[in-house]
Amino acid sequence: MQESAVLTRAAAPDRVPTLVIPCFNEADRLQGPAFEHFLSKNPSWRLLFVNDGSTDDTTTVLRALEARLPRQISVLLLEKNGGKAEAVRRGILAAIESGTDYVGFWDADLATPLAEAPAMLSALETSEPTHAVIASRVKLLGRNIQRRAARHYLGRVFATMAAVAIQLPVYDSQCGAKIFRVNDATRRTFGEPFFSRWIFDVEMLARLTGPGHVDANARVVSVIEFPVDTWTDVPGSKVKVSDFVKSIAELGYIWWHYRQR
Repeated sequence: MQESAVLTRAAAPDRVPTLVIPCFNEADRLQGPAFEHFLSKNPSWRLLFVNDGSTDDTTTVLRALEARLPRQISVLLLEKNGGKAEAVRRGILAAIESGTDYVGFWDADLATPLAEAPAMLSALETSEPTHAVIASRVKLLGRNIQRRAARHYLGRVFATMAAVAIQLPVYDSQCGAKIFRVNDATRRTFGEPFFSRWIFDVEMLARLTGPGHVDANARVVSVIEFPVDTWTDVPGSKVKVSDFVKSIAELGYIWWHYRQR
């Protein structure tokens, strides 16, 4: 298996956060200028793109980005497509191994703008007991949250079921923007492959808030939700309504394995 994921530290920054960007056949819609603009405004940040066995020109596009900003962009190549869950997991572990101070993952389509990342990191830094900050799509006055109606309502049904399954009052487990403190809890969470291919975010939360937490209050404090100002439903998403059925089956397994057992 071919891998390349060497992340370079800047000269003694206060902290080095790394975002893992999982990619599968993203050559035609990867917004290179947006990633470069973010890094120019945030020089301490690093991006690790994980190419999950793409069959298009994603590798070429990513290598070109890496060549332009070699100190801030790295690429991890996976020969076979293993799904988003495994791509994220492998990227998170590679970033931790590089010595990053904080690590997260972000959807390649930038439905959540990268501009939200620094504010999420600040929320994590100022909440010392907290292991993770996860983005939440809450449609409120003054926020620009654009979701298709069908996906929104299916999402609310699923979110309620997920909250019951893992006994955690999470509003939005599935938003593809999350940042973690690098500690033993994060290493444990991503140490083993996820069972779930479709809803690994729920399984991730079950792991992160499971062993070592003795009551509901401690579990809630370990993860906080961050209502983002902007989120846009980007055309071309690989998630289909039919995946909802598969997700329910996986949710049943997560409920049994992480909570009932």
